Amino acid sequence: MTARQVRAQYTQEFKMEAVRQVRAGQAIAVVAKVLGIPKASLGNWVRNAAKGDLSGAGADDNKGAKVSPEQMELARLRAENARLRMERDIAKKAAAYFAQDTLRGTPYMVYPRRASFGV
Repeated sequence: MTARQVRAQYTQEFKMEAVRQVRAGQAIAVVAKVLGIPKASLGNWVRNAAKGDLSGAGADDNKGAKVSPEQMELARLRAENARLRMERDIAKKAAAYFAQDTLRGTPYMVYPRRASFGV
């Protein structure tokens, strides 16, 4: 009882938009996660685009599904949202790290020199 895996087919426009986002400075892992594609596939697309060999489903046909401007904007906004969430999480962790001394009730610089402060 083995299920046959179906390989996903992506349009030329979809691949080009994903490559464009990577070239714009987004990390491959972030773009792949936002678009829901494997990192290895996106890496291959970027490499093939650099060589000029990027092709996709419907590349030979004019009937291939086009990526609408709304879909491109949605993909861009999802990538931006993922980047902002990552930045927020980093800021949260940094704030928690620097607040540890305050939460312990011991000021950062007083404890090592407590005798000179009369503590």
